[in-house]
Amino acid sequence: MLPIDAAAHSSRWRRRHPVDKAVLGLGLTVLAVCLPPWPGAALVLLTALTVLLGPAGVPPRKLWRAYRVPLGFCVTGALTLIVQLGGPEGFVTLADGGPARAGGLLLRTSAASLGVLLFAFTTPMSDLLPRLVKAGVPAPVVDVALVMYRMSFLLLDSMSRIRQAQAARLGHTTRAATWRSLGGLGATAFVRAFDRATRLQAGLAGRGYDGTLRVLVPEARISRSFVAASAALLTGLAALTLVLERLLR
Repeated sequence: MLPIDAAAHSSRWRRRHPVDKAVLGLGLTVLAVCLPPWPGAALVLLTALTVLLGPAGVPPRKLWRAYRVPLGFCVTGALTLIVQLGGPEGFVTLADGGPARAGGLLLRTSAASLGVLLFAFTTPMSDLLPRLVKAGVPAPVVDVALVMYRMSFLLLDSMSRIRQAQAARLGHTTRAATWRSLGGLGATAFVRAFDRATRLQAGLAGRGYDGTLRVLVPEARISRSFVAASAALLTGLAALTLVLERLLR
């Protein structure tokens, strides 16, 4: 199991309905995209970080390990706005207003990423996917997503064991050996994936599969107080952004 999935299963908000957490987490993401970068996205970033480390109870180390990957993409995308290619001043020059646009983009994307991580760190996929049928998603699509989600962990575990076996047999001592081991890893994982899929299909057929996977979903009700508090927080952030924007002009 990936660290973010393990954190979601042990989250303080695990028993809350996914709609409760979607209103807050995805609402923060929408505000980060729609509000001005300064001070709107900055306020959203601080709010999402406070909720993650405070009420949601996400460990800082796990949050950083999950956040550093999207943050790297955010930084890389922002750096491209600082320079421009071509022009009378040279092939590579500083763009007019580039640092301001880069800073705004970095604030927006990093804050939006934290909003998505807030939902991911508190909502296991096994709780979310079965409920999508009631939201109008076709049941076969949800079934395929459930099977892929469960099989991905089995394949990751198999690949980890194969790599350990290759390392124990000195399969990573040289560059050529590493490439051979990588090719063997891909081939073995491909064969095992088809083997697991075949056995899964045979098992479902033996159990009278009629086109729908029936799974137990933890009971949870939408909390009106939580949704109302989240809506109040989002509205307060939007209002505070508009007030501060006028004051900073």
